[in-house]
Amino acid sequence: MGKRLIYGALLLALLVAPFVGYPMFLMKVLCFALFACAFNLLIGFTGLLSFGHAMFFGFAAYVSGHAAKVWGLTPELAVLAGTLSAACIGLFTGWLAVRRQGIYFAMVTLALAQMIYFICVQSPFTYAEDGIQSIPRGKLFGLFDMSNDTTMYYLVLAIFVGAFALIYRVVHSPFGQVLKSIRENEQRALSLGYNVDHYKLLAFVLSATLAGLAGATKAIAFGLATLTDVGWQMSGEVVLMTLLGGMGTLIGPAVGAAVIIAMQNYLASLGSWVTIIMGCTFVVCVLVFRRGIVGEIEHRLGGKD
Repeated sequence: MGKRLIYGALLLALLVAPFVGYPMFLMKVLCFALFACAFNLLIGFTGLLSFGHAMFFGFAAYVSGHAAKVWGLTPELAVLAGTLSAACIGLFTGWLAVRRQGIYFAMVTLALAQMIYFICVQSPFTYAEDGIQSIPRGKLFGLFDMSNDTTMYYLVLAIFVGAFALIYRVVHSPFGQVLKSIRENEQRALSLGYNVDHYKLLAFVLSATLAGLAGATKAIAFGLATLTDVGWQMSGEVVLMTLLGGMGTLIGPAVGAAVIIAMQNYLASLGSWVTIIMGCTFVVCVLVFRRGIVGEIEHRLGGKD
């Protein structure tokens, strides 16, 4: 009951946030919070470390931007197109990757992500280093003009809340319990008769789909899709966000994303020092908050998601 009150308070704060904060900054936080939560579904609840999740985030951004700018699709259809593209890539890459475990799984995802990056560099529709710029927001369902930042913020918020509710339901479902058992002891789950590879593939595809949803939404909200979104550095950032906030917690990755994005935004004037500060923050977190910010708080309070 206490957790639900906290989630309700956070939702209320997000509803009034654009009236006291900068909507563009808040939208960026929500997009990366969704990305981190999607990644956490894989590493935090299934125990699979992916070093290539940016391929879903970035490729979906490209497809969504192309669909809106060139095909003239409305924002909801453009986001759907990007999300479906990420799901398809997730199905293929997951089918290959789940055949391996541990560091081998991570290396396979990294290799496949670099292949997607190379495709994005070479494909004409991505415009290489220039990226897809001036992506129109259009009208939601052909009725609601998304050009206003506050209106767009509430669309991004609705997408984040819906995706987070889905993750919450998955984690607390029988399917989610099986994923946790695989994380804790894969051999025991296998001995109990569960098709472990099947469950891991489903978790991988779901995580990839939600990561694609985050990337597609970001492209429409900011009118831009670039190689940065699909690069290996982005895969590293989402790992940092998840570990900083609290791997294996529901709201932790979102908190970690908010911290990282805030540092990048408000410390931008320091130039390359931002990366050093982020690294030092991560080191302090590892030494002081071994379970991440939210994970450590939950441990001290004795609570669970």
